[in-house]
Amino acid sequence: MVEVGRRVRGFLRNRWLVFVAAMWMQSCAGVGYLFGSLSPVIKASLGYNQRQVAGLGVAKDLGDSVGFLAGTLCAVLPLWAALLVGAAQNLVGYGWVWLAVTRRVPVPPLWAMCILIFIGNNGETYFNTAALVSCVQNFPKSRGPIVGILKGFAGLSGAILTQIYAMIHSPDHAALIFMVAVGPTMVVIALMFIVRPVGGHRQVRPSDGTSFTFVYSVCLLLAAYLMGIMLLEDLVNLSHSVIVLLTIILIFLLLVPIVIPVLLSFFSDNDESIYELLLPSPRKEEASASTMSEEQHEVILSEVEDEKPKEIDLLPASERQKRIAELQAKLFQAAAVGAVRVKRRKGPRRGEDFTLMQALIKADFWLLFFSLLLGSGSGLTVIDNLGQMSQSLGYEETHIFVSMISIWNFLGRVGGGYFSEIIVKDYAYPRAIALATAQVLMAIGHFTFAMAWPGTMYIGTLLVGLGYGAHWAIVPAAASELFGMKNFGALYNFLTVANPAGSLVFSGIIASGIYDAEAAKQAQQHHNSTLLATPDRLLSMVSDVAPALKCEGAICFFLSSLIMSGFCIIAVVLSLILVYRTKIVYTNLYGKPRT
Repeated sequence: MVEVGRRVRGFLRNRWLVFVAAMWMQSCAGVGYLFGSLSPVIKASLGYNQRQVAGLGVAKDLGDSVGFLAGTLCAVLPLWAALLVGAAQNLVGYGWVWLAVTRRVPVPPLWAMCILIFIGNNGETYFNTAALVSCVQNFPKSRGPIVGILKGFAGLSGAILTQIYAMIHSPDHAALIFMVAVGPTMVVIALMFIVRPVGGHRQVRPSDGTSFTFVYSVCLLLAAYLMGIMLLEDLVNLSHSVIVLLTIILIFLLLVPIVIPVLLSFFSDNDESIYELLLPSPRKEEASASTMSEEQHEVILSEVEDEKPKEIDLLPASERQKRIAELQAKLFQAAAVGAVRVKRRKGPRRGEDFTLMQALIKADFWLLFFSLLLGSGSGLTVIDNLGQMSQSLGYEETHIFVSMISIWNFLGRVGGGYFSEIIVKDYAYPRAIALATAQVLMAIGHFTFAMAWPGTMYIGTLLVGLGYGAHWAIVPAAASELFGMKNFGALYNFLTVANPAGSLVFSGIIASGIYDAEAAKQAQQHHNSTLLATPDRLLSMVSDVAPALKCEGAICFFLSSLIMSGFCIIAVVLSLILVYRTKIVYTNLYGKPRT
């Protein structure tokens, strides 16, 4: 019994259990992706027009991106408390919307509905932040795969929740809003004491590579399965019993990763490795003494970076290390006899723990921010306008492209984390080079959209979806490497502001403005041709009919797609500058000692 109890305690503190629980939580954290299904219900029930629904959409986007409070609370409160706040926001926000739609409470004015949507959708920023913070701390040497997989599941959550709602098969369409209010809240409350840091850096095992391979296999199988379900339900009228069976298989695939912590905790023979995390931590006074003894050494190392000649960095590795060691020894001797006064650092260096305010005055942080703004903003512009883009090129079934880009988005997040991890682990090269590669793919994708050749909708959707998704695996991992994990929640939530900011400018101003101008031009040409072909007695009747602003042809998004491609090229340049500036950081973090 003692052995069983010890293994159960080890299971509950296993970092893989935390990771799997975070994956489940992320599977229902992307409530914002369901807004396209929620808005018609709200519009029909409350009698809103399209402009009013668009206002609710803006509130949704703001709620999804403004996570400063979530980042702050995750830093000062236990993660379970922050998750409870997020669950309460989700329940109150969307729960009140459901009550209003079903007329169980008086219908609030539009501004109040916007606030409720903002509050409800803002809850997912707590889920995202807590999942990323806990798992990045538990897997400090596998940040790329961790962030990619977690963000990938957040991207798939809309499809997962939609399939579960299809299984419920409720004739009341407002039931979807009720499910969005209650479902994620119940899941998060059930998991909020599991998703937390558990000293995962002491749980490194030789089998970790195999475990990640298994999780990646499940991710690919899940993406392929969801794609198959969407195509099948679109082409064939399935019975309810078949939909129930398909949903049960989906839930089973989501539960499969739990076998990893179960096997590691209950069926592993390496007991010492399993329970190493349960050993008491070093005493505070020992840690304090160690810190005091190393403080002067750390300052000297800092001074070496300031005092070394620039040409040292151009020398071969062996010679460079020799010269730095000589300079370090001279500084130690000079400091010991008082010949020089070693100056103290005024703030952290790249790779150490930054606060948000300290990061905001660093050029590297703004390079990362604007690279994300240009890259992800242009990608979100395509996602927001994909229906109109496909319609303008003559495609009738536009939803197939929406479904496809969600799957490519997921695979981009998972693949971006995987390949960027290879770059930093095997070559000790900055992760931003993977970001630049993703942005090159997006630039090509936008260019194919502009050319509108046959089949380019499929190619452009693939390239932009993969590139956009990769941003959300690479950027958070890079931020944690350059600016530390202590305040990762606040840093991550500030970076996410780049997404709606880019979308507001690129989609709300550039793409929509060009589209409306081309549509108005076509409408005017159509109106003039109608006047020439219409008898005089009907002119007054024709002039009273306002032409619909609908653009047709490749010209609709030609200029805006070229502009987006140009923005991606600028993003590539910013990413490459960041690569150049941060090589030394990745050499220190991941570089293998040379013999």
